[in-house]
Amino acid sequence: MTDKAFSTKDTGQAVALTDGVFWVGFYDDQSGLHCNPYLIVDQGEALVIDSGSRPDFPTVLMKILQTGITPNQITALVYQHYDPDLCGSVSNFEDIIGRDDLKIISGQENLMFIRHYAVNSELVALDQINFSYTFSSGRTLHFVETPFAHSSGSFVTFDVESRILFSSDLFGSYGNEWQLFLHLPPDCRD
Repeated sequence: MTDKAFSTKDTGQAVALTDGVFWVGFYDDQSGLHCNPYLIVDQGEALVIDSGSRPDFPTVLMKILQTGITPNQITALVYQHYDPDLCGSVSNFEDIIGRDDLKIISGQENLMFIRHYAVNSELVALDQINFSYTFSSGRTLHFVETPFAHSSGSFVTFDVESRILFSSDLFGSYGNEWQLFLHLPPDCRD
């Protein structure tokens, strides 16, 4: 799906950004905050970035299932900071994934808070994995710290294969106007 063909009415399903990368969030015109989790699938192995809050869980899980992935194919959950709108559903995901080897990856500063969401899985700090995660196939994600946007421990995730930067709240703001894809007017391009 190209950004030209996308509109907010299309948010009822998972949105394929490219091969194996899906936006599995939703547009909420009431809250002013929007759930923007992502699913990366690589040769049957999956990873979720910023899975959302507890109330977001049913919608996010439904969209993950729409991609053809079963929960037990998810091997890691990445949380780019510790706010509940990004990681409040972590215990829901742990329960439904049901893997003893599930990894929860985040900055050390974030893990201090994330553990309070009733986490049972292995907590992995970014520095423990040299700020990168490698799928079984060799596909690599790089994590880049953004401690001033918006808290210590915050980071963004770069997928080398798709060349997508998952920016978390780096460019986020509160508001009722929302677009999954940024459309810059011609005068901004110059």
